[in-house]
Amino acid sequence: MEKPSAPLAHTCHGSVLGCREAAFDIWRGIPFAAPPVGPLRWRAPQPVEPRQGVRIADCFSAASWQDGESCQQIGGGDPGQFSEDCLYLNVWSPAKREKPLPVMVWLHGGGFIMGSGGLPPYDGKALADRGVVLVTLNYRLGHLGFFAHPSLEAEEGERVYNFGLLDQIAALRWVQENIAAFGGDAKNVTLFGESAGARSVMALMASPLAKGLFHKSIIQSSYTLPDTPREAALVKGEAIAAHFGLTNASAEQLRAIPADAFWPLVAPLKIAPAPIVGDKVLPESTLDVFFAAKQHPMPVIIGSNSDEASIMAEFGVDLAGQIEKMRREQRLGLGLIKLLYPGVKGDAELGRQVCRDMAFTTLGLVVMQAQQRVRRPCWRYWFDYVAEAAHDTYINGAWHGNEVPYVFDNLMLAEPACSYVNPRDLAFAAHLADYWVQFAHHANRHCESLAGPVNWLACARGRDRLLRIGLNKHAGFRMVNRFMRTRLSFFRRVMHHHVKLD
Repeated sequence: MEKPSAPLAHTCHGSVLGCREAAFDIWRGIPFAAPPVGPLRWRAPQPVEPRQGVRIADCFSAASWQDGESCQQIGGGDPGQFSEDCLYLNVWSPAKREKPLPVMVWLHGGGFIMGSGGLPPYDGKALADRGVVLVTLNYRLGHLGFFAHPSLEAEEGERVYNFGLLDQIAALRWVQENIAAFGGDAKNVTLFGESAGARSVMALMASPLAKGLFHKSIIQSSYTLPDTPREAALVKGEAIAAHFGLTNASAEQLRAIPADAFWPLVAPLKIAPAPIVGDKVLPESTLDVFFAAKQHPMPVIIGSNSDEASIMAEFGVDLAGQIEKMRREQRLGLGLIKLLYPGVKGDAELGRQVCRDMAFTTLGLVVMQAQQRVRRPCWRYWFDYVAEAAHDTYINGAWHGNEVPYVFDNLMLAEPACSYVNPRDLAFAAHLADYWVQFAHHANRHCESLAGPVNWLACARGRDRLLRIGLNKHAGFRMVNRFMRTRLSFFRRVMHHHVKLD
């Protein structure tokens, strides 16, 4: 049998040769910005130098420096090699394309300190098989991606702290300029992400620099933690310089610190899992933009999982301790909380549900109301499915991040799920991926439903509706009205004062 020819695509910066795997054309490791090394560290991403000849794009690039062991344990898999030279993206496209296809651009999670676009659960074949072009990417992480210091303040002519967000914007610009060569429609781009990736989606919906670069958003398990104030980021930047023995450090001295010296830093020197507010990327905080309904108007899917509190331990949050703290300091508030959670017994369980809803679930209500104010549809969901063989492991429901391999229809590529999933789990994942692709294909300002096992209705014209994806860990889809409305409305009022890591 004749071996299929490798796909060649012509970009603004030169030609790239990918590989054909079954019915898919795949390009891995395409540069979308110049390497942010040496004098380009802590600067806005610069354009790729045009090149002659053909670049082979058949393997993933290095990821930004991070804790690889943590990424394998909780971040989705092995991120591979690390380098400060990490600004590359990957494209999956159906080999047979008759017309330009919707584009889905994925922003990985990992608290802004771990992850990569090449992790196994993000493989794009299953989504491309549904008629989209999928793009995943790397961006600068940790202090390489989010950093402030007085010596860097005026270098760009404007304040810049969110270099990782600028990387994401540069990738979206690359998509606008080049995706047609890969079979994609630059006028129909869905930006989606989970956890820090979802928070990035929200930040770009709030950033004036990202306007017009994407047209739809999917926000999976974002959180209500506030952005880091500029002043606090500058203080931390000076403390980090002092940690490396640099007082009144110059920009040159800071850039001479080895790239791999930052990721091992621990609290209070590690970065928060949120961007920095006060630069040209985020002149206003992300949450304030949504509270004021000033986000870029577009269709949105937003939701979270039934056991988001599973991630709290990674940030040192003692769930039962939060309730005990309220008992000591805010007895009236604790009484009100208990009224909102009738029948919930024990500090640990009450703390789990309160922290989950205040930090994650409430954001769905905030975004829904912001969407209604700009007259754009919002589809809300609550993910509560657990693979049948794992019910005893996931006692309280779906953990933070559990929905990702379902969205990509990649359960057989995700650890540890690949060792115990059955055909019913796989069928459920296929339904969820279908909904996401339906959104990419058909969502617009006038669309009010997505077809699937149940008709997923948008929250249009003031309606508060939500799709339960999984019913008490079991298979099923159900539309519900006013989901947790009383408690979420309360948390919406107080989240600015009570959502924090300390």
